[in-house]
Amino acid sequence: MEDLHRLYPIGIQTFSEIREENYLYIDKTEYVYRMTHFSSKYMFLSRPRRFGKSLLTSTLYSYFSGRKELFHGLAIEKLEKEWTEYPVLHFDMSTAKHVDKEQLLQELNLKLANYESFYGKDKEEVNPNQRLMGVIKRAYKQTGKKVVVLIDEYDAPLLDVMHERENLHVLRNIMRNFYSPLKACDPYLRYVFLTGITNQLSIFSELNNIKNVSMDEPYAAICGITQDEMLTQMKDDIEQLAKKMDVGFEEVVVKLKENYDGYHFTYPSPDVYNPFSLLNAFADGKFNSYWFGSGTPTYLLKMLDKFNVEPSEIGRKQAKVSAFDAPTETMTAITPLLYQSGYITIKDYDKELDIYTLDIPNKEVRLGLMESLLPHYVANNAEEANTMVAYLSRDIRNGDMDAALHRLQTFLSTIPQCDNTKYEGHYQQMFYVIFSLLNFYVDVEVRTPQGRVDMVLRTKTTLYVMELKLDKNADMAMEQIDLKNYPERFALCGLPVVKVAVNFDSERCTIGEWRIERE
Repeated sequence: MEDLHRLYPIGIQTFSEIREENYLYIDKTEYVYRMTHFSSKYMFLSRPRRFGKSLLTSTLYSYFSGRKELFHGLAIEKLEKEWTEYPVLHFDMSTAKHVDKEQLLQELNLKLANYESFYGKDKEEVNPNQRLMGVIKRAYKQTGKKVVVLIDEYDAPLLDVMHERENLHVLRNIMRNFYSPLKACDPYLRYVFLTGITNQLSIFSELNNIKNVSMDEPYAAICGITQDEMLTQMKDDIEQLAKKMDVGFEEVVVKLKENYDGYHFTYPSPDVYNPFSLLNAFADGKFNSYWFGSGTPTYLLKMLDKFNVEPSEIGRKQAKVSAFDAPTETMTAITPLLYQSGYITIKDYDKELDIYTLDIPNKEVRLGLMESLLPHYVANNAEEANTMVAYLSRDIRNGDMDAALHRLQTFLSTIPQCDNTKYEGHYQQMFYVIFSLLNFYVDVEVRTPQGRVDMVLRTKTTLYVMELKLDKNADMAMEQIDLKNYPERFALCGLPVVKVAVNFDSERCTIGEWRIERE
């Protein structure tokens, strides 16, 4: 079997290197032309991590540096006639993660010193804002050209301390001070572009002319890879992957879609795939949890805790745009952070009500989230839990819920005594996390005309209607299912309904007894 020998730019975010070394490049240069000619002079774009923001910033760097040769054969080659070289100040703030006040100032000092070695420094300029202003003015004076300022990952120093009010306030003020000259320097600036994950634009409070294009339809696919781009520019890669996995082309497309697609940053929007995961899957020739595995979302887990968000509350929700495309610094709920970080995305829009439907984008994110949350429910026995979940999946696929509950009972009884488990909700959420990891459809507190079902689990062949009790008995739980005639509500789904009544024993921290009845 002949290999493509395609070079995938995994972890490479420098446009010039990708072009010079002939790595795969999905052409986004038409957007570059559009954003530098027809949009605001000051632009901000928010996208989740590993979505191509740094590559886009680097593309702008090469474009404004006049490096026409790098754009040969790309869309912008036909659009741009002048290729003017401007002085470009490129600040990558991703180098300032996990920092305190002193380290952040030191980092800014290093970045500024680099440009001062080119354009000189006035000894009167001491603070970062004075020095940035000095560099911009001298670059303009010395070159006779207006200056381009590119700031990548502007919020990187703040992400780790989002749950620490005091520390966040200190670091935010340093960054606000650093960015403040951008407005005063307007006469000397050709273009200013900022990227980040979160919307904390109060940092640019003085910069009131900044345009946030994160939800603008013309830029819906500026980062990430669309379904169309994948099927045209990556057709050979899909064929290669299909060959390697010994399945058909269409089947691979379906699997790629299920795992890595599903992002929409406005509505309507093309289907956008996570570029990091997609490229890794092609490079490895297999499906894996790439995006989620590439960074433990510790700040996310801390924020879920801070806002008392249960696992089942992360997914499907309806919201006005002001509830999710909103500044994370003033948020009163976790929705803006979940949306901006890429853990939930736009799935639908009701124009009449002006309400968006948000949900977890795809299988990779859902499983990654649940695996991160699992240790909270299984006292950090995550390794054994993942093995148990694999066997559990087989039991349920075989239609043997009885064996699955036996397995779960045995596993839970081996976990050390757990705190805060004397309430029904704990077990409901634990079931939700475990069943979500099986990659079946699962929902909690499902409304019916007669009340709410504790949990619904749908496999390809069966719909399980579950009622959970704590320190009662399984008969009582089954009576509730019958009394409220829950299965009738689900008859329309066309699957056979199985009623599952489970009682938890809070003393032993595991399942006590259960009953299973087929309709």
